[in-house]
Amino acid sequence: MTKGNIDLGLLILRLWFGLEMAFAHGLGKVIKIFSGNFQFADPIGIGAPASLILAGTAEFVAGLLIAVGFFTRLAAVPYLITMLVAAFLVHAANGDEWGKIATPLHYAIAAIVLLIAGPGRYSLDYRFAG
Repeated sequence: MTKGNIDLGLLILRLWFGLEMAFAHGLGKVIKIFSGNFQFADPIGIGAPASLILAGTAEFVAGLLIAVGFFTRLAAVPYLITMLVAAFLVHAANGDEWGKIATPLHYAIAAIVLLIAGPGRYSLDYRFAG
């Protein structure tokens, strides 16, 4: 496999998992925040508003940063933590079916891959830092 293929694979991974997270999961939370509706789970005991703000930021902002490949490794950290909390402290703790636990774990695996491999050359990180 050539380096170009790996970079293309990382681009596809970033675009899919970043945009999917930002728009399918994070945007709704951001809209809730701006509408003043802070009803949300509190899985780590910091209060529903703080949990919503942290999850919404991690999903929307970090998802967008990952998609464009800007501060990718840094953005992958809150993204990963949020997905692990969702998998183990929300879905598993509620006794949810495997499918509800597996979905955030898929996102977590993508974050781990990006933490290890970086964003690849088709990213703003590469463009500005080389």
